[in-house]
Amino acid sequence: MKRILPAAVLAAGLLVPAGPADAAVTYPGLAAAFDNAGTSPAGAPASANLDGSGHSLVAEDLTAAGWDRSRVITVDGAPLRLPAAAPGTPDNVVADGQRIGGRFGGAALSFLVTSTGTATEGTGQLEYADGHVQDFRLGAPDWIVGPSSRLTVAFPHWNTPDGPSALSAKLYTASVPLDPGFPVTAVTLPKTTSGGALHVFSIGTRPAAGQWTATWATATDDGLAAGPWIERTLRMVEHTSRGGSQVRIRLDNAYDPGPLVVGHATIAVRGAGAVPTRSPVTLTFGGQREAALPAGGQAVSDPVPFAVPAGADLLVSLYLKGTVTNAPMHSVAVQDMYTTADGTGDHTADVAEFPSAGTFGFWTILSGIDVTGPGGTGTTVAFGDSITDGYLSTPNTNSRWPDFLARRLPGRAVVNEGISGNRILQDAFSGVPDGRTAGVSALARLNHDLISRPGVRTAIVLEGINDINSGASAADVIAGLKEIAAELHAARIRVLAGTLTPIKGCTCSSDAHLAARDEVNAFIRDTGGVFDGWADFDAAIRNPADPETMLAGYDSGDHLHPGDAGYRAMAAAVPLDRL
Repeated sequence: MKRILPAAVLAAGLLVPAGPADAAVTYPGLAAAFDNAGTSPAGAPASANLDGSGHSLVAEDLTAAGWDRSRVITVDGAPLRLPAAAPGTPDNVVADGQRIGGRFGGAALSFLVTSTGTATEGTGQLEYADGHVQDFRLGAPDWIVGPSSRLTVAFPHWNTPDGPSALSAKLYTASVPLDPGFPVTAVTLPKTTSGGALHVFSIGTRPAAGQWTATWATATDDGLAAGPWIERTLRMVEHTSRGGSQVRIRLDNAYDPGPLVVGHATIAVRGAGAVPTRSPVTLTFGGQREAALPAGGQAVSDPVPFAVPAGADLLVSLYLKGTVTNAPMHSVAVQDMYTTADGTGDHTADVAEFPSAGTFGFWTILSGIDVTGPGGTGTTVAFGDSITDGYLSTPNTNSRWPDFLARRLPGRAVVNEGISGNRILQDAFSGVPDGRTAGVSALARLNHDLISRPGVRTAIVLEGINDINSGASAADVIAGLKEIAAELHAARIRVLAGTLTPIKGCTCSSDAHLAARDEVNAFIRDTGGVFDGWADFDAAIRNPADPETMLAGYDSGDHLHPGDAGYRAMAAAVPLDRL
């Protein structure tokens, strides 16, 4: 199957002083261009034909996943309004050069898309209010055989001429960075040439961050926390980097095949254990206490005045209404969280009397905490694998290397988007609660976990060890790092690469792996402008007497992951003037 490059990579550097796109018709909005019925009731499969062969999405599946008609689904920070069309009527447009009028302003333009027949891509064009245009590449994997790691939502059936059949049907989201200086006044959809059809269901814009920065965040890996959880409250601990005077939280139902409802959410400064220093503050979503998260969707709470201290623990409490069968999670938190027993209901506002029935060691549903306030120069995102995740650091002490970096940067925001086991090139996605935690590939999750975070200025990328230890060549790893840098630069994000730390002595490594690591590190140290700088993590913790090994005092004991002292030394190696 032809590989689809991320839209932001393909859009990079393609601003040209040309005139408006040549199109016979300008549609006043996307819905006016709809020419394909892609959704049918289970009992009336002939009323739609998404792929030209009599197959379509099943309307009842969309409703069950929370993808109701006209609903706004937030994906990667962009609100996407679903088609209002009734099942069996046109609800998408097959991209073929249509010119869509409108006014789109923000950080990025997002498209809800899928392809039929084969993975499909093409070049479209954005027209700005000042007259300049931007070419962009837009594509999507195939709706049936495309990789699940890149999906926004999967539905359990497709409708065949004989009715629903159990075959997963997928929709995807692609984003294109926008020129922040001017609004877009027209979007010309691509003409595709691959033989398949590219279907566009919705267009939305991710708003500019404004004064918001992320003070804490985490990445959803591919595992699902196995329920059922019934009418219980979770109280989770998050360590801030910078402080602020307003706060909001981000909820994420990524990779979950079903919807869930957060009935009440609160935030408080932590005192000790599950006890806050004072009564928790209620958070609302569009003015409502309740946040209904569709499969694959997100929610951002309304801003509230709240004094967020820097370098302190917060408690975010979520009341899970009804029964939650599965929930997305970040599996390796290295932090104790607290839960009530099933059936106990809403205890988000409790102070000392929070009825903890036990602890757990992962973050779930909560994906970020944002703040506003004086000072700050944007967010630095640590993006990587288990070494960034802080695996084998001392639990409950915030001893990951990004934590130590935040202590070097008072008043600055540093967030951790590491996933244990993560690779640049290969997915470990399962979408079921099977215990795997490695997440989708760095390339597949880049927009979701990094680019769409508010206020991102710089990324520190430390990826590649797991690829090498799994047999990937140095050339492939280098190509992946170049692709990451190109996509981040297209989104106007600075990129520092971290040299790969020593691996000799680890049972997962071989002489060939050592040689590949050295080759990747040589590239990082002399990138020819691919990166904006590097952090020499390798030099910071290696043994001078045997540079392929980690210095004993920095080694956690497995000869792959540093311990607390090693993570501190890594943070000290980050050149602050390059951030």
